[in-house]
Amino acid sequence: MNKSFFPEIERKSLPEIKKFQEKALGGLLSYLAAHSAFYRRMFSEHSIDILKIRHLEDLVHIPVTDKTHLQQFNDDFICVPRNGIIDYITTSGTMGDPVTVAMTNSDLDRLAYNEAVSFTCADGSADDTYQLMTTLDRRFMAGMAYFLGIRRLGASIVRVGNGIPELQWDTIKRISPNAIVVVPSFILKVIDYAEQNGIDFRSSSIKKAVCIGEPLRNSDLSMNALGRKILEKWPLKLYSTYASTEMATTFTECNEGIGGHHHPELIIVEFLDENDKPVGEDQAGEVTISTLGVEGTPLLRFKTGDVCFHYTEPCACGRTTMRLGPVIGRRKQMIKLKGTTLYPPALYDILDNIPYIRNYYVEVYTNDIGTDEIIINAGIIHENPELEKDIKDHFRAKLRVAPQVKFMRPEEITKIQFPANNRKAVKFIDRRNQSPHS
Repeated sequence: MNKSFFPEIERKSLPEIKKFQEKALGGLLSYLAAHSAFYRRMFSEHSIDILKIRHLEDLVHIPVTDKTHLQQFNDDFICVPRNGIIDYITTSGTMGDPVTVAMTNSDLDRLAYNEAVSFTCADGSADDTYQLMTTLDRRFMAGMAYFLGIRRLGASIVRVGNGIPELQWDTIKRISPNAIVVVPSFILKVIDYAEQNGIDFRSSSIKKAVCIGEPLRNSDLSMNALGRKILEKWPLKLYSTYASTEMATTFTECNEGIGGHHHPELIIVEFLDENDKPVGEDQAGEVTISTLGVEGTPLLRFKTGDVCFHYTEPCACGRTTMRLGPVIGRRKQMIKLKGTTLYPPALYDILDNIPYIRNYYVEVYTNDIGTDEIIINAGIIHENPELEKDIKDHFRAKLRVAPQVKFMRPEEITKIQFPANNRKAVKFIDRRNQSPHS
């Protein structure tokens, strides 16, 4: 293993990591005060003396920022002149208008280091050949990040891009990569194509998958329905990851599969409740980040919207860093159905376990008495009067409440799931304060 991609700080004690981060925090605050129009204004408006922010616990005295601030004041977050920007990236716009993230040469080097460390965490080495089943174009950070990180690691790369199972299998046959970087639900499409075309995928060169964009685990770290469905068909080694464009940092599972490892040299992480107060390990909190070493678009106490558990006991892999559990939901997507609090991934996990549902999307709307209602739009081939009751029984067994169910043809669902120019499949439509289907 290349020790430069298993940094010493990730094996230090938690108090040593905290001390390291507090020194780095001082550098971040000074940089923002000197270069960020947005944060200079914030510090002034809230009378914040950055010299008094010396410990991680002091961060609570600084207001949080979120995607809304980035959308409204995008240019004010950029800390370098235009001629210092090497790459312009935009977010996917999952939770509203996309925002632009400006990256310098140094930021691209940091991104490459982040991914090299992350792939090393997922048992990667220079001996691997990774097939990228994700796009490098459309102002998308992830594909470029993987390319830069794998190159930095010294491994080989096959840039196939997303979709086209036929081309994926042709590439596997020609080049014999041993690993893929992929959205996990696409693995099922790759398997389906192989089964329909007589490809012996279990005997292929692919032995592991670094999975992006969708969680593979439940909140208790057990494999979720999507992960189990993949492994039942194809016994790959699956590594789950969590990242976002804004943080330009990845949390990646090691071989133990018990959460994504924190890279403390790259990011400070807090977990906050609905009142922006820190939560303990026994509570899920909103992932809130402060970037370290970012020049172009650095962030301070940025709320990602993602709600996760975190764990601090040392890992058997040798890393002592905090670990991040899977995203159990987005704060803004929280649903109250008949007194039960839900997040969309809990609904997806049930639907992924029902074999006759080919695809689906979930709608939420506000009913006549002002409370949340859910419609499950399920794609099935042959309707049967008993199926609605069966689906509702699945929900009652797991969640104690049942949503409304509407049947559609799978091809109708696909059109809604994949609108033009969308990077991600649409599985959740929030129509609250609207009438359904408006």
